[in-house]
Amino acid sequence: MSADGDFDLHAPELPLAPDLVADLHLETLWAGMARGDRRLYAMARAATLAPLTDPAALAYRQAALDDCLRNAPAVRALHTLADEAVKAEEKIIRGSSGSSEGLLNRSVHVLELLCGHLRELGRLAASSAHGFRSAAFTRLFALLHNELNEKYLRSVEAFLRGFDFEHGIIASARLGEGNKGVVFRLHEPPGKGRPIPLHRRLKKSGLAYTLPGKYEEEWRSLNAFRSRLLGGVAGAVSGSADDVCDFFRALRNELGFYVGCLNLAETLAQRGLPFCPPEIHPSGTGVFTARELYDPCLALRLDDPVTGNDISADGLGLIVVTGANRGGKSTFLRSVGVAHLMAQCGMFAPARGLSASAAQGVFTHFKREEDRSMTSGKLDEELARMSQVVDRLRPDSLVLCNESFMSTNEREGSDISREIVGALGELGVRVVFVTHMHAFAHRTSTETPEGTLFLTAERDGGFRLRPGTPSPTAHAEKLYAQIFGERD
Repeated sequence: MSADGDFDLHAPELPLAPDLVADLHLETLWAGMARGDRRLYAMARAATLAPLTDPAALAYRQAALDDCLRNAPAVRALHTLADEAVKAEEKIIRGSSGSSEGLLNRSVHVLELLCGHLRELGRLAASSAHGFRSAAFTRLFALLHNELNEKYLRSVEAFLRGFDFEHGIIASARLGEGNKGVVFRLHEPPGKGRPIPLHRRLKKSGLAYTLPGKYEEEWRSLNAFRSRLLGGVAGAVSGSADDVCDFFRALRNELGFYVGCLNLAETLAQRGLPFCPPEIHPSGTGVFTARELYDPCLALRLDDPVTGNDISADGLGLIVVTGANRGGKSTFLRSVGVAHLMAQCGMFAPARGLSASAAQGVFTHFKREEDRSMTSGKLDEELARMSQVVDRLRPDSLVLCNESFMSTNEREGSDISREIVGALGELGVRVVFVTHMHAFAHRTSTETPEGTLFLTAERDGGFRLRPGTPSPTAHAEKLYAQIFGERD
């Protein structure tokens, strides 16, 4: 997922992530990617809430995703193999933490087991490599071919067989101060095909000491001595085992992200919904154009078709959305936020086409239901949440407001909205504002229309938004008539 290191599953999330998750219904997206697999869910969450802003880093991930979409069976097989390797290692019982010999035996067992998985991984990669073009996968396959080939794995397995110590342990030392042993050195044990000059010299010397076998303290001393001799070797072999395990865990995690993307792509394709590789431009370029942009979270929850919107807002820092209740305004707002997060973590975009400049953070300010436990008024609560957002904003951030400041009268709410939106614009923050406050929308359209796109939702418009002058009504009369019938 990255050209310069493994993906950090515990990387810091976006500021105010809980609000973002709740407002954009992101848990639905992650569940659709995971299909019940908790590890895929965790990986999808971590990647989505740690979006990239570097176009080169995004291009690296997008190229890898393109490979995955074209070679889905091979990618799933690679992920399954990595998962099996990690689970197999976890089943090996861990010995006593204070025993060097126990640590060594377990580490040797782990390496012997994982050599088989590395060999299978190399075979799978060799049979699939011709279908991959991205830097990410070609680098992985080159590593497996050049550094973890069959010759190397056989040499590792032969080396590991030397740690069975079938004929005991041979060590040398020197006498130090007070005739204490110093400079202990463990020698390669005798065996078939191994030189044993030291072993022969020891036999010829006639110097020997046989443990009586009836004093427990002497056995403890011997075990402590043996553990001391094996400590360095056990640490080295354990470190090697940990490195191989970490390789398989990283491979499972990062392939898991792409498997999640494949799961989501399959579901969207089955429902006839488009998705595309997004064009991500550097921050500050003010690009935002989309064709048939839709909310994938809504699509995953509904069996009915969802409606996409065409947006052309290049160079515009503010989008104001007005119009009918239940006309698709909030759904559009969510589609903008989810599309940015998906695109900036290296996924495809939920649209027929999408070009956008990278956002330096995505933030939401949605209306909340009345909370009786609040110690202050609802307007105070809205202002406090907006203050939290403002404290974390940077130029080129994206702020999504859904009926903000509707808890007061229209005049006051419009004045507050106008002041906040104006300040955010001066900071270089992009804002999408869904509102029923006609005074705010009308004032914006008359005072600063050149930097604003106005969209209107019509109740009978098929949940599509269209460019137009701010609507002075939410069409409540139409909604009332549909539910209760025409008034006399």
